[in-house]
Amino acid sequence: MIFVPLCLPNFLRRMILSLVCCLVLAAGGCTGGDTRDYDEYARQGVTASEIRLGSSLPLTGHASYLGEQTLRGALSYIKYVNESGGVHGRKIVLDARDDGYDPPRCLANTQQLMIHGNVFALFGYVGTPTTMRILPLVEEARIPLLGMFTGANGLRIPFNRYVINVRASYYQETGAAVRHLVQDLGLKRIAVFYQYDAYGFDGLTGAELVLRELGLAPVARGSYIRGTNDVTDGLKRILEERPEAVVMVGTYEPCAEFIRRADAAGLKAVYYNLSFVGGEELARRLPHDLKSPVVLSLVVPPPTAPEAPRIMQVASDYVTHLKRFFPDETPNAVGLEGYINALVLVEGLRRAGPDITRETFIDAIDSLSSFSLGGTNVSFSPRNHQGMESVFFSVLRGGRFELVNDFRTVLAGGLKDGEPANKIKGAANKNESSADKDRSSANKDGKPVNAVLPPVVPPGTASPDIVIPDAVPSEAARSKEAGQGGAP
Repeated sequence: MIFVPLCLPNFLRRMILSLVCCLVLAAGGCTGGDTRDYDEYARQGVTASEIRLGSSLPLTGHASYLGEQTLRGALSYIKYVNESGGVHGRKIVLDARDDGYDPPRCLANTQQLMIHGNVFALFGYVGTPTTMRILPLVEEARIPLLGMFTGANGLRIPFNRYVINVRASYYQETGAAVRHLVQDLGLKRIAVFYQYDAYGFDGLTGAELVLRELGLAPVARGSYIRGTNDVTDGLKRILEERPEAVVMVGTYEPCAEFIRRADAAGLKAVYYNLSFVGGEELARRLPHDLKSPVVLSLVVPPPTAPEAPRIMQVASDYVTHLKRFFPDETPNAVGLEGYINALVLVEGLRRAGPDITRETFIDAIDSLSSFSLGGTNVSFSPRNHQGMESVFFSVLRGGRFELVNDFRTVLAGGLKDGEPANKIKGAANKNESSADKDRSSANKDGKPVNAVLPPVVPPGTASPDIVIPDAVPSEAARSKEAGQGGAP
């Protein structure tokens, strides 16, 4: 087994990664100029009867629900395709390995899959710190990585031909949420509670950037260490400032712990969570008598919501196939994401034709300029590898998250025992924002957006709902948080 410590100098890491690629190419494949050897490497994992894919995701540990549901959602469609004869006569074989949401284990799994697993592509990874850890290996080996359950900006900027994102980004989620909190609800005092790692930093940065555009800044920042439920320090920092809303960038167990304890301490605030939290598991861990609303952003609708078939017809297909192949599972948004990732994967395999290589597969994905999910389109191009832009919002009611048509209804019924200092003011003036004119160069293709509840527009369209920065902020800004927890 070969490990590649990220603390090594870049030139040493490149040398080790090149060695890994040479091992994959086998003897004689390191010459670089031998086209025949590269062509054989580009077909690795493809035989007359099957196409092998590799995945590393948390199947045990505190994020296991996210890994299990992502995998089962994807397998629901893959099993259906295999039952129907596969793709060009080949069955899809998915070698899924448990990493426990631990970056070093994810890296080791990926190296094993590439060297000994004989995989054609990497698929269905879960988590920002884990997926970001393998990115240098993906770049060096030129192996496709598709359908990750993460909205990390580092997987989008700079553009990478071999990295294919299907879902909207965390910057888009936090951007839309913060604007609604400020402009629709009139809230100004916003805190951020985040996981102290690459995932948390991504959400923190996204929230800070949009707050800055609105002339604001977080009133408090609190963090916790990945893999723990110790929210005491982060909760204390945030309670001291009595915010009106808390942007939460974490997983279901620590976020539920934070909300329960903050509610017990008397904090009246809107608790907003990113999609990665795992809404079903978060709801299951929260009491029904909370004094404040809990909001969740989603990049796909809840599959059993009455509105889901209108927004995305494949949600119904997912429910049907999940019941058939995993009858004990309950449909959920995490699984629907996995199902859609598999849809995109299979369509790319089909369009690449029977004589498929890694390069023709990427070209086939690039040709999906308007792939319909039944009400929502997935669109890629040679310079845009994020298929969807949609963001939806839901609020916890009666133990489950329900979609909302108007963000102002988040505070329907008010906050028990009082409201924030700033009452609901209705929609703010949405005609001005210089940031609305500056969109990310990572997504250059304007595409139709079919999202509702509420809609999020594609890059390049004037709207205050979202700001996508042009570049990843520097680590210098993040280093100021070093005193709020140990290294992840």
